[in-house]
Amino acid sequence: MLPTFDLCDTAVPALGMGTWYLGEGDAARSQQELTALRYGLDHGITVIDTAEMYGEGAAETLVGQAIAPYDRHRLFLISKFYPWHATANQMKKSLEASLTRLGTDYLDLYLYHWRGNTPLAETLAGMAALKKAGLIKAYGVSNFDVADLKEAARLPYGDGIAANEVLYNLKARGIDYDLRAYQKAHGQSLIGYSPFNSGTGNTIVLPQDLKDLATAKHITTHQLMLAWTWRHHDVLAIPKASSFDHVQANLNAMQVTFTADELALIDTAFPKPLHHVPLAMI
Repeated sequence: MLPTFDLCDTAVPALGMGTWYLGEGDAARSQQELTALRYGLDHGITVIDTAEMYGEGAAETLVGQAIAPYDRHRLFLISKFYPWHATANQMKKSLEASLTRLGTDYLDLYLYHWRGNTPLAETLAGMAALKKAGLIKAYGVSNFDVADLKEAARLPYGDGIAANEVLYNLKARGIDYDLRAYQKAHGQSLIGYSPFNSGTGNTIVLPQDLKDLATAKHITTHQLMLAWTWRHHDVLAIPKASSFDHVQANLNAMQVTFTADELALIDTAFPKPLHHVPLAMI
């Protein structure tokens, strides 16, 4: 049984499925990804994160195929729009295209993927209008640092930002200095993408003592990295759901706990920042 997480005032399983690069391969690979998504859904992972950017809609199309047999109201779907679609008119067109690909008439959460040149006030007003129209249940941002969130808070509809999705893993701990605390204080859900960093997930090299720790706990190094992101129960991780065995391993990782000494060992290898660090992005 997965622990739960408060995402935009909705209790969801504390693990989501990411979809970056999904739907971009051949038929066999797409079938493997479809199987992985449905395995996750069948085992309680109801949060799926996607974006119009992912394969220029290919990921959303695959997600739409995956969720078709399931009760939509039991799912929590997140998508994102490009910065150059951040005007009210373009945003609505992007959303309508995303909904068509996903085969649904609403999103649970719609995110501004990263900041562009459109005035933030205009983007916030556009998202608020989409919520009022019932096309989205909540709106938020992605790759926003503390200064960005503070700027948004001073603008009309800025208080409606329900979530922020950012890079978070052992190598990218900048949010541990101030962003995590800021979002908690302001009731904004924190979603962490790429818990294994990027690519094949082998770009975070653990020292031998952490490899030994994983072995002693009978888990893989990837499970250690994922379980670590959940150690304070305030970050929803969304590792990529590209294969059945990866999703299964991710599910098992959510049962892993750490002692204070084990967390101290991890902190020694990957220290918490002692000052503000510019937000990392991939």
